[in-house]
Amino acid sequence: MGIGCTSTATPSSPANASTPDTAKIPLTDLGVRTYRGLQGGLYPNGANTIPSAHAALGMTFAQRIRPLNAAGQPDSNGRIVLLSVGMSNTTQEFCGGGPTTCQSFSFTGQALADAQVDKAHLVIVDGAQGGKVIPDWDQPSDATYSVVRDQRLAALGVTEAQVQAIWLKQATPGPRISLPATNADANTITAGLGTLVRTLKVRYPNLQIVFLSSRIYGGYAQPGTLNPEPFAYETGFAVKWLIEAQIRQESTGTIVASVGDLAPGVAAPWLAWGPYLWANGTTPRSDGLTWMASDFQSDNTHPNTGARQKVGAMLLTFMKTAPQASCWFLAGRSC
Repeated sequence: MGIGCTSTATPSSPANASTPDTAKIPLTDLGVRTYRGLQGGLYPNGANTIPSAHAALGMTFAQRIRPLNAAGQPDSNGRIVLLSVGMSNTTQEFCGGGPTTCQSFSFTGQALADAQVDKAHLVIVDGAQGGKVIPDWDQPSDATYSVVRDQRLAALGVTEAQVQAIWLKQATPGPRISLPATNADANTITAGLGTLVRTLKVRYPNLQIVFLSSRIYGGYAQPGTLNPEPFAYETGFAVKWLIEAQIRQESTGTIVASVGDLAPGVAAPWLAWGPYLWANGTTPRSDGLTWMASDFQSDNTHPNTGARQKVGAMLLTFMKTAPQASCWFLAGRSC
């Protein structure tokens, strides 16, 4: 195992809310209630669990993840690459610093120290890059992919053909328009993510699965700065609608025009939520997660060491427990 640091989908119908409709409540706690007329939950109908048909399809793609040689051919002595794709927050949480050595408090550092994680085949590579947002990843020829190939993957002796799973966390800088406006930044992110995941499938032909997360809390940043609230919160809807667009296409055959073709295994990898990271500052969500001012750097946007450790632990727990991940992420398991 190696370290590498080197119109949108129509939301589910709203239901009666027992809280103010404009209140920012974690999607996982919002459920069938609404935010500005938009239903919560990570998945359709206010649910936080993957619909059974989509989950079963995800297991089919998980079963395709296996050790591959440098040319992408099955090889019992080959490697499975789990790659991160995203911007500064993503690399800080996935690797903790770098670009050459991941920190012990990061996801990668915690995974390396975990005896249950597959050390024989799995190579964890931080492809995320500071300042590189959705438009920097939406074409196969983008320079970000050359950095991943020539610096991050090469440093660990693996290739693009061995990339089979990705953790994707993205945003756009300087958002200005909030939901429910049709030109809200969240809608732009959903459409951009659609292009991005199709690009990932082109660039990494053996890519099977992409797990997505939205941003952590942004309420300590001042309005008009890098990425404040409500925009951090609303990236959760962007991810939700992307995944719902794929689920809808699977069940009805209808492509959501504003997102584009997401046919799993053809146009795009199979998509699902990774850990959901947002909580409303010091107000605990139902599982106790909070974000304190001390969790952030001086810009009140980027995570400091404690926050990176917190996200890393959440991602590690997810990878160890999600059926579509644990069967290839953990040693001695099979899908």
